[in-house]
Amino acid sequence: MNYTYLVCCRDGSLYCGWTNRLEERIKAHNKGKGAKYTRCRRPVKLVYYEEYDTKEEAMKRESAIKRLSRGKKLELIENFQTEQG
Repeated sequence: MNYTYLVCCRDGSLYCGWTNRLEERIKAHNKGKGAKYTRCRRPVKLVYYEEYDTKEEAMKRESAIKRLSRGKKLELIENFQTEQG
């Protein structure tokens, strides 16, 4: 399974990425071994994710989410958290 995800950083900023090992990737971000952007903004918290069958689908969605405004990203997160209960 492949994932597109959003994390909320310590400073309140959002980071979007993709991975095929979601739990391990979040741990890597929090150990400073994730993206350069998140290294100085730890800890990060997983706030949103989507599942895809292929890497290409996940990467395409990552690109689309990165182009969204912050407000639209926050809407995604809010709807996701409501669905998760």
